[in-house]
Amino acid sequence: MSQGVQQQSNWGQIKAIAFDLDGTLIDSVPDLAVATQATLSKLGLVNCTEAQVRTWVGNGAKMLMRRAMTHALGRDVEEAALDAAMPTFMQQYQENLEKHSALYADVHRVLQALFDAGYQLAVVTNKPYRFTLPLLEAFKLSEFFTVVLGGDTLEKMKPDPLPLTHLLNEWQLEPSQLLMVGDSKNDIFAAKAAGVASIGLTYGYNYGEDIGLAGPNAVCQQFAEILNWVSIA
Repeated sequence: MSQGVQQQSNWGQIKAIAFDLDGTLIDSVPDLAVATQATLSKLGLVNCTEAQVRTWVGNGAKMLMRRAMTHALGRDVEEAALDAAMPTFMQQYQENLEKHSALYADVHRVLQALFDAGYQLAVVTNKPYRFTLPLLEAFKLSEFFTVVLGGDTLEKMKPDPLPLTHLLNEWQLEPSQLLMVGDSKNDIFAAKAAGVASIGLTYGYNYGEDIGLAGPNAVCQQFAEILNWVSIA
């Protein structure tokens, strides 16, 4: 059962739902970890574990590598060194995309139910767009989403509200009509800044923090619990 509910009286007004990708729809850390480990190895740096990568994701590919290289070096990485490492990481991730990732339980079923109920659905992720669409297609999810925003699609990404205000403008919605679903405080902070409702998922990647501390309108332990909060009648 959902827990950590805050005051939210407008669930019935929701017409559209934006979903985060990594840690929300797909467990993509295994692919990201392999790519990160391969990059560090090629750079001759101390390597990392998959568990560590799980605490580093959520702010885009460059921030992931910044955290990985800072950990390996034991100090802040220089910007030039980080920039030089990024093409290697991007190549390694491209080569490992979809190889080890897995769809979370009930994702396809729930998205199908929401789609059939007439909700407008979008993906709002900080992952580079070039990786986002192939991943959605690989797991047969792309058909559900009319808008897909990557971390590099707009000038700013979550926790900035721009991706969500962009959706509001494109779909001509009031803030009370949009719901953001994600596993990270970046998702919740973006939703708050845009004035939209949010659901926080406990099973994803949130830097080891309780998602409830970010103050979402509801907290769900399983993806299927989203259906407890929106109408599919």
